[in-house]
Amino acid sequence: ALFRNPIVEPGMSGTTNGAATGAALFFVMGQQWLSLLGEWALPIMAFMGGLGATFLVLFLSRNKLGKTNVLQLLLIGIAINAICLSAVGLMSYWARDPQARSITFWSLGTLSGASWKMISVVGITSIIGFVGSLFLSRKLDTLMLGEQEAHYLGVRVNRLRIQIILINVLTVSIITAFTGVISFVGLIVPHFLRIIHKTEHRYLIVGSFILGGTLICLSDWACRTIIAPAEIPISVLTSIIGVPVFIILLKRNNYQF
Repeated sequence: ALFRNPIVEPGMSGTTNGAATGAALFFVMGQQWLSLLGEWALPIMAFMGGLGATFLVLFLSRNKLGKTNVLQLLLIGIAINAICLSAVGLMSYWARDPQARSITFWSLGTLSGASWKMISVVGITSIIGFVGSLFLSRKLDTLMLGEQEAHYLGVRVNRLRIQIILINVLTVSIITAFTGVISFVGLIVPHFLRIIHKTEHRYLIVGSFILGGTLICLSDWACRTIIAPAEIPISVLTSIIGVPVFIILLKRNNYQF
């Protein structure tokens, strides 16, 4: 909604892979960071990585007038994602076997490390992001008319952009720090909700919060039972299911953004 383009999601704007880079750096240099940041070193490192990558993408995609070019944002996002993935691969190469396994398994997504402390942090972060997004939902509806029109209707577009990006980075980076990178959920769920009902953002935010969480729980259950006692990384399953579903959704004649 912020960039008026349905393809832009946390993975495309650099947040997810930036968080992955920060987390990989923690796995390789964990003991040094633990002494400075304590038990919160992993989420802090992931948050800083996601924040840095996202703002780098936004900074490089702005034109001389200070406006964000969506096409450049997508292309620069792809480039920054490639750099982040290369950095993760390089750190996997440097790492010892236990560290390399942690990076590889984490980069494919898992809930196997769940604890009550982790649930508390993710729950609080999710609620903050949910309430903050819901509070801005009407402004996002107005923004869909265009930046200039939204400005005439009293929306401070630049301020709204910063608020939305901070909410996105906060929620995605911290959750990614605990669960790893889980693909396609942030892209498939909103598209599906737009097709079955409408594009009002209050509905989309509430629906994504409920349906996204439900999809993750069902995917985790399937990953733990399909080849039990082994466990399939969640991102493998969501990608296998998400790619054909995404293609089908795009092929539907009644799809609108």
